Amino acid sequence: MKKVLLLSLIFLLASFMHPFYLSVTDLKYNPKEQALQGSVKLFTSDFESTLKKLYKQPVDLINTKDTVKTKAFLDDYLKKNLSIQVNGVRKTYEFIGFEQEQEAVWLYIEVTNCPLPKTVSFKNSILYESLQDQMNIVHLDVKGVKKSSKVNNPETELKFDF
Repeated sequence: MKKVLLLSLIFLLASFMHPFYLSVTDLKYNPKEQALQGSVKLFTSDFESTLKKLYKQPVDLINTKDTVKTKAFLDDYLKKNLSIQVNGVRKTYEFIGFEQEQEAVWLYIEVTNCPLPKTVSFKNSILYESLQDQMNIVHLDVKGVKKSSKVNNPETELKFDF
C-alpha cells in the first residue's frame, strides 16, 4: 500500500515538475491462473512523442480514433522494449489493452502458462530511444512476496529471485 501511495505521489508531483521520466511496471503472479498479470504506466505525452517518432505518424492516446491501429502500435512497442523471462525461459505476453488516466496511460499485459516463478528477469528499455534520463521501475509480487527494482537509461536488465 505504501508503494502505491508513493508511486501515486511521484506521478502527481512529476506531472507538475516534468521533466521527470518514469515508467512503472507492476506485475503480480496469479497462482490459480498460472499467470503474471499487471500493467505498465507511462506519462502520456512522453509515450505519444516516442510513438510518433518511431511510427512516423501521430498517435493520440487521449482521443483515440483508430483503437485497432493504436493497440497494434502499443503491442509492437512493448514487445520490442519489454521482455520477460520466468525461471530462465523467455515468455511472451499478451497485450490486453490500454486506458488513459490524467497525465498517464496504463498498458495491461498478461503472461499465461507461467509456472510459479523462482526467478524473473526483465529487459526494460521503455522510452530509452527518446529520453536520455528515463527511469524504469518494476514491482513484482509472487505469492505475497513483493520486490522492486529500477534501471536508468542505458541499463536494461533486472532480475528477481524468490
